[in-house]
Amino acid sequence: MAKRDLRYIKELAYYSSIGLSVALSIFIGLGLGVYLDGRFGTRPWLTLIFLGLGIAAGYRNIGLAIKKSRKF
Repeated sequence: MAKRDLRYIKELAYYSSIGLSVALSIFIGLGLGVYLDGRFGTRPWLTLIFLGLGIAAGYRNIGLAIKKSRKF
């Protein structure tokens, strides 16, 4: 395989993992918020806070991917 083909495969694998990392960060934030709300009885505040943090982390992952793509 040519060096160029390996580079394309590597980039494709990286970009295909972006959606998964965004979804996981949102669901982890949501799950952690729901768990902490159940534990401390603060419904719905911790769920909303951690959901917001998960969404922010997802956008951060997208921003890092854009930054990395500009280096190519």
